Amino acid sequence: MSRFPELRFAFLEGGVAWGCNLLSDICGHFEKRNREDIEHYNPAHLDRALLESLIAEHGDALFTDRVDRLDETLSFLSDSNEEPNTIDEWEKSGITSKADIIKIFTDQCFFGCEADDPMNALAFNDAINPDGSRLRAMFASDIGHWDVPDFTGVLPEAWELIEDDLVTRDQFSDFMFGNVARLFTGTNPHFFDGTAVETQVRQLLADEA
Repeated sequence: MSRFPELRFAFLEGGVAWGCNLLSDICGHFEKRNREDIEHYNPAHLDRALLESLIAEHGDALFTDRVDRLDETLSFLSDSNEEPNTIDEWEKSGITSKADIIKIFTDQCFFGCEADDPMNALAFNDAINPDGSRLRAMFASDIGHWDVPDFTGVLPEAWELIEDDLVTRDQFSDFMFGNVARLFTGTNPHFFDGTAVETQVRQLLADEA
């Protein structure tokens, strides 16, 4: 995705909670397994003589009787035939920092959400998302589906995010309008020309230019 920074991705039918979880997980993996920090797990840095002496001094028979199998024990950490150019798990992705990961999730990814999902608020929770990030959740209700017995109840359910103090009014505006506009105008600035919201979208783009 980092090779195509102008490309937008919209994920529907799944809400945004999984996106927050995935972003957090990937950032956590990067912090431990980026090209520099992965060296912490390199068996070549192990002081074998010290380790064996500590086993001899403090270990019971369970360890001392197996000290000759130390290489076998350590083998799961590294393949002796491993190619050096495969150690960097992130190289082909173009990602070199946690900020790169966050930028992909916050600039290129949009998440369609149902009105009655309280987990929509996670997208705007900069207290728990990595580095204070906010994901672009957007209203994308299945308002015409069989499980909506009353069409007039959908928007009030979305408004419960405000009533329950889960998001601010500005965040709710992004959820209902701003992020949808950003998604479609990201590849076609004139997408909403001739529609009922043309003026509002043009103002949004002008404000963010």
